[in-house]
Amino acid sequence: MHLDDHNIIFEDNHLIIINKPAGLLVQGDNTGDKSLIDLVKEYLKIKYSKKGNVFLGLVNRIDRPTSGIVILSTKTSKALSRMNSIFKNREIKKLYWCIISKSFPKDHGTLTGWFRKNSKLNKSFVYDKKVNNSKLGSLKYKKIKDFKRYSLFEVNLETGRHHQIRTHFSKLGYPIVGDLKYGAKRSLKDGSIHLHSRRIIFQHPIKKVKIDLIAKPPKNALWTASLFD
Repeated sequence: MHLDDHNIIFEDNHLIIINKPAGLLVQGDNTGDKSLIDLVKEYLKIKYSKKGNVFLGLVNRIDRPTSGIVILSTKTSKALSRMNSIFKNREIKKLYWCIISKSFPKDHGTLTGWFRKNSKLNKSFVYDKKVNNSKLGSLKYKKIKDFKRYSLFEVNLETGRHHQIRTHFSKLGYPIVGDLKYGAKRSLKDGSIHLHSRRIIFQHPIKKVKIDLIAKPPKNALWTASLFD
C-alpha cells in the first residue's frame, strides 16, 4: 500500500492529515505489520528526496479496525506541541460516524460515564459511578439515517477516552457493526468495524486559520448506502 490523493486530505509545511483505511495500524506494534507512520515517512522521503530520517509527530490515534482522520506534524516539533495543546484543552471538534442496530431507542442524546482501561485485554469498561483509575468521558450523538436493519449515527466526541464510542454503545447493548471485541455477533470480512473518524474542526497551530475537514468513509455496502441511499 502507498499514500495517494484519496488518503491525504490536507498537507502543508506543518501538518499532514490522512484518511486512514480500516485495518491499517497507526503505529507499529509487535505484529511487525507496516503502519501509517511507515507509509507517511516513505511518502515524505520521496517528496523531499531525503535519504535519512524525516521528522514526523503523531498528534492523534484511531483504532486499527477504525477508519478516518489521523493528524501528523511534519518538519519540526513546533506544530506537534501546539496540536497537543489543542487536544489537551479540547479546542478541537471531532465528529465520528458509526453504524449500529436500527432498534437503538433514541435519535439523539448525551452519554457520560467513567472509563477504565484494561491494558492486558486492550479493552475499556465504562461505569455509572467513579471507580479506581477511571476517567470521566462524554459524547453527544444523533441519528443521521435509517437503513433496513441498521442506523447511521453521528457522534461528537467531547473527550478522548480509550475505545470510548465502542465501549459506551456496547454497554447499552448496541455494539458497532463488526465489533466482535465489544459484543457484535458477526465480524466483517476485512476485520474492520463500522466506526469512522469523519470530521475535524480546529484552528491551524501556526497559520491560525480555521481547518474544517471531512474524510470519506470506506467503500463498502453500508458506508456507500449512508452517503447515497
